[in-house]
Amino acid sequence: MYASIEPLHIPDGFLSLGVSLFFWAVTAVMVGLAVVRTNRSLGERQIPLMGVMAAFIFAAQMLNFPIAGGTSGHFLGGALAAMVLGPWAGILVMTAVVAVQGFLFQDGGLLVMGANIFNMGILTAVIGFGLYRMVSGRGRALRLTVAGMAAWLATVAAALLTALQLWLSGTARLEIVVPAMLGVHVLIGIGEGLITVAALTFIERTRPDLVEAEHTAAGGGRIWAVGGVLVSLAVVLLSPLASADPDGLERVAADLGFLGRARRAPFEILPNYSLPLLGDTPASTILAGLIGALLVMGLLWALGRGLKARDEK
Repeated sequence: MYASIEPLHIPDGFLSLGVSLFFWAVTAVMVGLAVVRTNRSLGERQIPLMGVMAAFIFAAQMLNFPIAGGTSGHFLGGALAAMVLGPWAGILVMTAVVAVQGFLFQDGGLLVMGANIFNMGILTAVIGFGLYRMVSGRGRALRLTVAGMAAWLATVAAALLTALQLWLSGTARLEIVVPAMLGVHVLIGIGEGLITVAALTFIERTRPDLVEAEHTAAGGGRIWAVGGVLVSLAVVLLSPLASADPDGLERVAADLGFLGRARRAPFEILPNYSLPLLGDTPASTILAGLIGALLVMGLLWALGRGLKARDEK
């Protein structure tokens, strides 16, 4: 049965103005640092890899998977991006994904976009890369185990930070929202870990140099990039099969009674990952997903080419 995709990220209205502006400021600083640090280490062949990773994460986030109690979860991808690309390039990838989701698909509010980028892209990248780098050069089984645990921990940490943001905003009581968010996301984190391990296993079998720290900046390749694009587009084709159950944050918001605080975006382009002309149909979701995946890929390619051009002057 077909199910349309609902917005997945924090909407405007959940966080206070002060909390929103604070995380916009912190995120702006971190993204600025990411641009500078990525510019120093960016290899020519890493540029298409950044775009492919962004397209894959965008597509994978459209596939909500069911968990217990009529709730669904979705892939974050920040930990995986950082493990493959390094933390700074990973942050840029996640920034592009969350920005396109917010501006084009009205998934996540504009005022709270700084918090969404920080929670899903910066915090998860730092945790994922930090733990994975500790076992760099060790045995494959250990690296994959740590990768799965790091992805799980990154998901739980993002949920905890979201709960604290809701509390600081006066949206929910601390002693209620923290266990509610963690109770859901410890399960969602299992899916995050499994997807991360599966992706890394595939990468290690086809291009092991991409997950070796000393080769990260030089990884890539035309054949690999084309294959990655095809995988991303294949994932988009599966998007109509996503679970129709509310995601973790939406479930908690409904249960705790603050779902009604969500405010609609001041404009709509492709709301709910659909093309208005095609209505609420599988084709509408697939085409909207293709547009989004290709857009984030193009943005990262353009950013990478721009950084390299500036570095060569």
